Amino acid sequence: MGDGRMAMQGLSHSDAVERVERLAAENAVVVFSLSSCCMCHVVKRLFCSLGVGPTVYELDDMTGGAELERALRNLVGDSQAVPAVFVGGKLLGGLDRVMAAHISGALIPQLKEAGALPSVAAKTFGCSLAVVALS
Repeated sequence: MGDGRMAMQGLSHSDAVERVERLAAENAVVVFSLSSCCMCHVVKRLFCSLGVGPTVYELDDMTGGAELERALRNLVGDSQAVPAVFVGGKLLGGLDRVMAAHISGALIPQLKEAGALPSVAAKTFGCSLAVVALS
């Protein structure tokens, strides 16, 4: 049946999943986040330290964000929906999987393949997060 807020927003579960997949495919690195989440902050800082400016969707600032968070929880397969990181339109996972990929050396090649990093590392002195507010 669904709760009243879902009906009010008009965003079914399948619509929410489709929206997440569409948003994730629009940029090389996409982070779905909550503005008050410390783990989200850590993953965003990691990408900045690597010279990657991810597109960040703050779910608590978005219309329909709660529905997107539920859809992400199902996609991630964990009770913790955020951070949810997509690289090259593919779900990488939460902070644990991002850190595991980074420590194992698998993250940089994935970022290069997605076009988020140049093939020859350039020295960067800052990071620009593209925080997107959708209504």
